[in-house]
Amino acid sequence: MPQSVDYPTLAKTITALTEGEDDIVSLMATVACEVHHSDDRFDWTGFYRVVGPELLKIGPYQGGHGCLVIPFSRGVCGAAARTGQVQLVADVDAFPGHIACASSTRSELVLPVWGNDGTLIGVFDIDSDQPDAFTQDDADEMAAILRSAFG
Repeated sequence: MPQSVDYPTLAKTITALTEGEDDIVSLMATVACEVHHSDDRFDWTGFYRVVGPELLKIGPYQGGHGCLVIPFSRGVCGAAARTGQVQLVADVDAFPGHIACASSTRSELVLPVWGNDGTLIGVFDIDSDQPDAFTQDDADEMAAILRSAFG
């Protein structure tokens, strides 16, 4: 049985580690690390940063290498950035335009990350090597953690 995240503890830990920090890269690195190690389902955990019009580049992450550049027009991360909506994908092979950065990825959860001024600063991408690994509860809890850290 896969580990299940203790979200209240994870949220408290991230808040304690990031309190008073306003450097985006430091925040991203800390969140990626803590989330990655919180659950065995999480095979790759990291951020893609908005670096230009309709363009994401890889930011701090945990796991194997990721794609370096993702346009808003492609893949699950691009869809999250383009629409501003959480992408909860049970089977990446069934997602139109999925970009296979890692061949092991079976399911994915991608959340838009908003800065305190309401602008999109990136997306938070969690990949699993298990199919249908993520729930709406995961999406809601991660969204709250991201709002707290970056909003």
